[in-house]
Amino acid sequence: MTYTVQVKVMPLKDLLDPQGKAVMGGLSNLGLNGVSDVRIGKNITMQIDAATSDAAKAIAEEAAKKLLANPVMEQFEITVN
Repeated sequence: MTYTVQVKVMPLKDLLDPQGKAVMGGLSNLGLNGVSDVRIGKNITMQIDAATSDAAKAIAEEAAKKLLANPVMEQFEITVN
């Protein structure tokens, strides 16, 4: 069966997010002052052929650990549909 898997990669909460800070400054320059924090991440969508959703999630987790996310600076979350 083919599963659609979403891998959401975000910077660790304790680390500075320069892209997020730049966007926050841009929003402020546009007069959008109600925004208190911006974090920029990646959303990766994969089609995975696997026997079960758990197997698809395991493949996505291995991909995230080995290639998609840097564990020193990023965390990831996987959703299987």
